[in-house]
Amino acid sequence: MQLSLPPQNVHLTYCTNIHAGESWDEVLASLEETIPLLREKLELVADQAFGIGLRLSAQAADSLIIPARLQEFKMQLARLGAYVFTINAFPYGPFHGVRVKEQVYLPDWRDTERLRYTRQCAHILAELLPEDVEGSISTVPGGYKSEAQTAGAQQQIVEQLIAAVAMLAGLEQTSGKCIALALEPEPCCFLETMDETAAFFCGQLWTKDSIARLAELCVCTEAQAARLMRRHLGVCYDVCHAAVEFEDPVSAMQSLTELGIRILKIQLSCALRIPAMHAGMVNELRRFDDGVYLHQVVVHNQDSLQRYTDLPAALSAYQAGQADGEWRVHCHVPIFWDSEEQLGSTRTDLLATLQALRKQGLSSHLEVETYTWDVLPAHLKNESKAHAIARELSFIMKELLT
Repeated sequence: MQLSLPPQNVHLTYCTNIHAGESWDEVLASLEETIPLLREKLELVADQAFGIGLRLSAQAADSLIIPARLQEFKMQLARLGAYVFTINAFPYGPFHGVRVKEQVYLPDWRDTERLRYTRQCAHILAELLPEDVEGSISTVPGGYKSEAQTAGAQQQIVEQLIAAVAMLAGLEQTSGKCIALALEPEPCCFLETMDETAAFFCGQLWTKDSIARLAELCVCTEAQAARLMRRHLGVCYDVCHAAVEFEDPVSAMQSLTELGIRILKIQLSCALRIPAMHAGMVNELRRFDDGVYLHQVVVHNQDSLQRYTDLPAALSAYQAGQADGEWRVHCHVPIFWDSEEQLGSTRTDLLATLQALRKQGLSSHLEVETYTWDVLPAHLKNESKAHAIARELSFIMKELLT
């Protein structure tokens, strides 16, 4: 949906990665079932278009790129009163019902297959974007940290991202649609913190050598290439991910913006928070260890941060007499959840982000992302998925507009 805020108009949506299904037919079916329900629950008038944050697996993208299917989808969007302005091209393969864990980052930005998949998504989005609307594609933040630290990995990542920018610049020339790639920092990834993200942009992507390589690919001057790099490559800021890192969301985004790094999309999400870890919380936290997703943990103890790649490792450390303090767990919990006394969420960070959005134009693309719905403990999902999505969108709209 398009909302009018004092600094700028913004597009608000939810990410369809909450729905299980890897094939295009499954994606279509979930949209056909969900969008009319959301329009009804949100009481949208007939001419008010509903924005969609479309998650496409590589399998679905390969199907949708076929012109006839794209045309059919355009017709479906018109019938549903909906439009697509952003694509989640982070998870390449299966994302529900099977073990995902660290495999979600593969293929990463060392691999030419990641570039091919992203190109497919970009061409699809160029066909779907309404006139005068810029598009965004969120993607893996380089790769998993341990993989990105192998010999030559970072240079491969840089080269692939330069090629992606050249592709998007060429696509804008031929289609007239501006689409930008948004790297999404995440705990335990190559780009994890905002400091690491800023250092990567300033120290590796915006260097003279990188700009010269882009100028060569785009057959343009280096000054033009520098502008293209900033236009077509930026950041997807996930509030949950940053909260896990104990980062202040508003100051972090302001710092990136001051450097000239675009916040292309903000994913509105909350992480799991335990204000003071104690023995009675061990079994409670085990309920969140679903075996599907990677639940990175960061523990704040006095002035230090301890990082764990997954919840079982953090629980083992605690039982061994370590990991005392406040816990933040990478588990996307419903943003409307009223926290319990000893088990809560990082909603304070989300509220601070929304308050800032009312006053300053941090980003024009806003996406609610609670993809872990299917694996949450039962007491957190005692309603239908469509009703939960509507509650989350209503919560955001109320905070932004009242």
